[in-house]
Amino acid sequence: MLHRITDLKSVKDMLKKFYLVLVLGAALACHAKPAPKPFIKVSGSNDIQPDAQQSIVCQTVATLISKYNYKRVELDDSISAVIYDRYIKLLDEGHNYLLASDIADFSKYRKSLSDDAKSGNLNDVFYIFNVYQKRYFEHINYSIAQLDKDFDFTKNETFTYDRENLPWIATQTEMDNAWSLRVKYDLLNLKLANPDLAKDKETLKKRYQNLLDQGKKLNNQDVFQLFMDAFTNAIDPHTNYFNPANAANFNIDMSRQLEGIGAGLNTDNEYVVIKSVMAGGPADKSKQIGVDDRIVAVAQGKDGEFQNIVGWRIDNAIALIRGSKGTTVRLEILPKGASAASKPKVVEMVREKIIVKDQSAKREIKTYISNGKTVKIGVISVPAFYIDFNDYKSGNPNYKSTTHDVKLLIDSLKKDGVDGIVMDMRQNGGGSLLEAIDLTGLFIKTGPVVQVRDTEDKVEIDKDEDPGVAYSGPLAILVDRFSASATEIFSGAIQDYGRGLIIGTQTYGKGSVQNAIDLDRIPALQAQRAEAIKVRGQKVAAGSQSVFGQLNLTIAKFYRITGNSTQHKGVMPDIQFPSVIPLDKYGEDTEPSAMPFDVIAKTDYSKVGGFGAVIPQLTKLHNARMANSASYKYMEEDIADFKKHDAEKSITLNEAQLKKERDSNEKKSFDDDNARRLAMGLPALKKGQSKPRNEDLDFLKREAGQVLTDYINLDNKFTNTGVSLK
Repeated sequence: MLHRITDLKSVKDMLKKFYLVLVLGAALACHAKPAPKPFIKVSGSNDIQPDAQQSIVCQTVATLISKYNYKRVELDDSISAVIYDRYIKLLDEGHNYLLASDIADFSKYRKSLSDDAKSGNLNDVFYIFNVYQKRYFEHINYSIAQLDKDFDFTKNETFTYDRENLPWIATQTEMDNAWSLRVKYDLLNLKLANPDLAKDKETLKKRYQNLLDQGKKLNNQDVFQLFMDAFTNAIDPHTNYFNPANAANFNIDMSRQLEGIGAGLNTDNEYVVIKSVMAGGPADKSKQIGVDDRIVAVAQGKDGEFQNIVGWRIDNAIALIRGSKGTTVRLEILPKGASAASKPKVVEMVREKIIVKDQSAKREIKTYISNGKTVKIGVISVPAFYIDFNDYKSGNPNYKSTTHDVKLLIDSLKKDGVDGIVMDMRQNGGGSLLEAIDLTGLFIKTGPVVQVRDTEDKVEIDKDEDPGVAYSGPLAILVDRFSASATEIFSGAIQDYGRGLIIGTQTYGKGSVQNAIDLDRIPALQAQRAEAIKVRGQKVAAGSQSVFGQLNLTIAKFYRITGNSTQHKGVMPDIQFPSVIPLDKYGEDTEPSAMPFDVIAKTDYSKVGGFGAVIPQLTKLHNARMANSASYKYMEEDIADFKKHDAEKSITLNEAQLKKERDSNEKKSFDDDNARRLAMGLPALKKGQSKPRNEDLDFLKREAGQVLTDYINLDNKFTNTGVSLK
């Protein structure tokens, strides 16, 4: 996803105008009153109900979307039907819980959900969910009861695990039969690993009971988020609402930083458990917290009252533990191995800003022998276009960002004497538009990078205005189907300037721009915000989360400097690899609500080079290498295997037959893994032997470096414009 930085010089006026209108629109939304619809209780569910905050947020989001989304979609009956279908699919995509009679009952809401969203009346939405929850509880309880029965694993039965394209189950008897087969399948899976059927039943019973317990912890924020996902994605795939907890996680992902104690948390048997401790963070510095310790209570400040969090959902616990840098939090800890009756120890810490290093740009060097010469290729892996926006706004010159990190990595690679650099942008779904522009600027002197067209069809041209170039040597960009948005701006600009080779597969094709709107900052919601904080009390530390959440609203469309949109089509590589990711299942062109491809006028820019003269030679060398490559053959087999297994919808419940299939598949997988290892020059593993840590079996990354090595070693090292890139 690509997000616009609102004070980017070339577009700040456009966004200032947008925000002014946005505030007025939000104010109008909040003056509308929900239509009086009754809340219908559902026996057997938790009867989860919406609250006043969610009504306000829903109205506000509906107004912003209908007035200011780039597509200008009217919230009419046709959109209501799309919202309805998406909501039902999110609830029960596999047709495993709801009965045909439930769907028939819900059909009366098919054309009213858009009106409900505009009025903020969520009772119908929650009624649908509560019916789903009732069915969920019924089927899990039924499954637990089935474990008291005997099972015959010699019968030739099959379990259909993918029912998405099958009709909704009509009767309770049919549903019970389907769940009986599911229980048998779950139990058979355990039995194949452990023949003690009594223990397997106990294990499965605990698993089902845990599902029940987790289902009972669902709250109205979960239901609201689910509906808002269906609502916003019916408009376009990249307009998204995030509730407060999800907004906090989204912004951590965008900045690669968080404010807290520096510990990874999970839940285990009702306890919040420490699963990792970040080096140098407050938890690490305390010397009193370790992996598998349990947190039983949390207090804010030096004198705050402890709140017991045993049995809490993990997101609520995290919200309480996180908080603003410089604030104090105290934890009651049960150390690993201590009994539940032990007296917990109290650990006091001051929260700090934590840099999530594992998710930042990284470097490595690959060595190739070509024509008797050693060629060193630096590989920089960039997982996202991240930026600490708060530090950036405050004027801190050392703010955390993709461009800053990559610049340091380039400098270190140059010191190590690399002959070329591959930017590995695979799986990079985008991020900050500003970072896409700045990163491009590391490889070109100055010039336009991207064009942005707003809702009034006005086009802004965003440029790199820094004449400095961090790296001018041979360059390749490695992309795949999940390279999207800001990655497509960067790789598209590099390709359009003729600055580097694009290697890999067709990218995702996301050509839209989102603005992140903190709903807490909308003036019309300020009074409700104060009241919500009063109601919520001390449950969440100050500064750790918003109250109303965040809307990422599609406000513009971006275009390459050639005038082509990347929408639907993405960026096509110069040297193409087969796609391990199915192109027909993932990509903008698979999204029903996506915008179309189009073209605008090109910008005034001058190419720095071009690879037209050498691409045929590089392709020929690549293809010749692949024709004799065992790794390439295995990759093609993997793609074929995926297609085969993806087409399968059911599995046998005959133990002997399933064991034979599993043993055969396990042996094949083991032999294939060793064959791949040998093809990559690594030793085969013995049965039971663990793979060495940090072992690199990434054939495509190595081949990308080899393609760049081919380019470096070609006799004709000049581009077709006569400009040497060496």
